[in-house]
Parts: sequence; structure tokens; C-alpha cells
Amino acid sequence: MTAVVDRPPVREPREPRRWAAPPRPVWEEEPRKAGLAAKGVVLFFACFAILFPLWIVIVTSLSSKKTIDEAGGLVVIPKDITFIAYQELLSGGQVQRAALVSIGVTLVGTLFSMAVSVLCAYGLSRSGSLGHRWILMTLLATMFFGAGLIPTYLLVQALGLTDTYLALILPSAVSVFNILVLRAFFMGISPELIDSARIDGAGDWRILWTIVMPLSRAVLAVIALFYAVGYWSAWFNASIYLTDQDMMPLQNVMIQLVQKQERPVGLAAQINTGQISALAIQMAVMVMALLPVAVLSPFVQRHFKKGMLTGAVKG
Repeated sequence: MTAVVDRPPVREPREPRRWAAPPRPVWEEEPRKAGLAAKGVVLFFACFAILFPLWIVIVTSLSSKKTIDEAGGLVVIPKDITFIAYQELLSGGQVQRAALVSIGVTLVGTLFSMAVSVLCAYGLSRSGSLGHRWILMTLLATMFFGAGLIPTYLLVQALGLTDTYLALILPSAVSVFNILVLRAFFMGISPELIDSARIDGAGDWRILWTIVMPLSRAVLAVIALFYAVGYWSAWFNASIYLTDQDMMPLQNVMIQLVQKQERPVGLAAQINTGQISALAIQMAVMVMALLPVAVLSPFVQRHFKKGMLTGAVKG
């Protein structure tokens, strides 16, 4: 008579949870509690050092003059929230005009810079293109040797670009570093894919538009963000090439407000009469200058690893 042995029921393997951490390599030790606690403390203080100044700027821009006077300057704890500073800035005048100038220069400059950079990088990524080696060496030389400020200013003046919006775009339209990153990424695309398109009769423009650019969305998004942030934050070109205050971008107007050099007529009267705090106006302009970058960065964040690291390592 055979004895019946009770066996435990076989459990089906569970599917890994989506939020679970990826498995560790066999050579890595399990993290200790002390190490995890230390990492948490470091991350907390790093986030605090970044977010606390931003919190002070936002709260101060939303505070009334009475609250700012009671705090003796910057406000940490919100009280008597008011949007009067933003209402005055966006009601018209120099600040609103400067914001529109910055938006226009950023959009036009980013499109122009991306067009030139993509075309240049694609041409340099094709080994059979005419003179690509000499052009590449010339571009690399500009990264180490520059003409200087005075020759650049004389060139802009000779071209008749002073007191024009083109002076805010053309002198800094192209970054050689961005071109090299795009070139390295384009060289990483499978040559067989491009050769098969040529066999089907596609030209260089068709290959660039329908094959190369769709496969390079990550690096294109990152480079476009770099150009956009550069144009939005630029102030030096406007300070030396523009003399008309109505053409100044937002960054230059913010510098004037912070340094108290020149204020718009309406704001100056309200600040002098005590209706609005000058500090609230300054903080509101800072928030307006930081807002576009803070809004766009999270959407491009997921492309940084694939776009920058892949493009920088290859080639």
C-alpha cells in the first residue's frame, strides 16, 4: 500500500509590480539602512536648498507692501496674498512689451538655430559630403579661439544689425557643441537604413525629413531646449547692441528693476507713493522670467539621458 504524501500547492509566480525597483546585479550588496537614511537626508537638504529660495521669491511676489514691511524684506510665511504686482506688470507697459519681445526672440531664434544646426550636423555626419572634414576642423577651432568682443561688435555694426532684433539672434545663433552632439547622434543611425532609402530613390532632404529626424526626436528636443533657454535668459547682446528701451527683452528689464536704474513710469509712480512694494515687483519679474523654463523642463526631462548621453558617446 502506497502512502499518500501531501504536497504544498504550487503557487504561480507573481507579476513584478510596476513600481518595484529593478533587480540588482549579483555583485552589488544590498543597501544598508544607514546608507539609505544618509541618501534620504542628502536628497532632502538638496531639495530644500533648491526649493526654499524659489518659495521665498514666489511668496514675496504675492505679498502686500504691509506684509513685506513687517517682514523687513523677503517674506517666508505667506500672509495677505495679493496679485497686484502681477496685475500691474501684465496690464501693459514696458514689462509686458519686454516679455513679448523675449517670447518672439526665443521662438524665432530657436527655430533658426535648430534649422542651421540640424542641416550642418547632418552634412557633417555624411562622410562623403564635400569638404566635411575641413568644415568640421574649422568649427572645432571656433570652440577654442574667438575673435573677441570688439571685433564682434564692429562686425554687427558693419552689417547694420544694431538696434534690430536680429542682433539678439544672429551673433549667438549656432553652438558648435550642439552641432557636434547632433552629428554624433546622426552618425549612430544605421547606415543600412539610409542606404535602403537611397535605393528606393529618396534624396538627402527626404532622408533627413522622414528618417533621420523622426529617429532623433530625443536629441532634437534636448538641443531645442538648450537653445530656447539660452535665448530666453540672454541679456548681454541686448545690453551692447540695443539702445532703444522699447526693444529690450525681459531679462534686461528685470536687471533694471533689480538695480533700480530705470523703472516704467506707471510703476515708478506707484512705488514712490507706496501703493506697491518695489521688492514685490522685482520678485514678480523673476517669477515671470523663471516660469517658461520651469514649465518646459519636465516635458524634456525624459529625453536627457537618451538624447545627450547617446549623442555625446557615439562618434
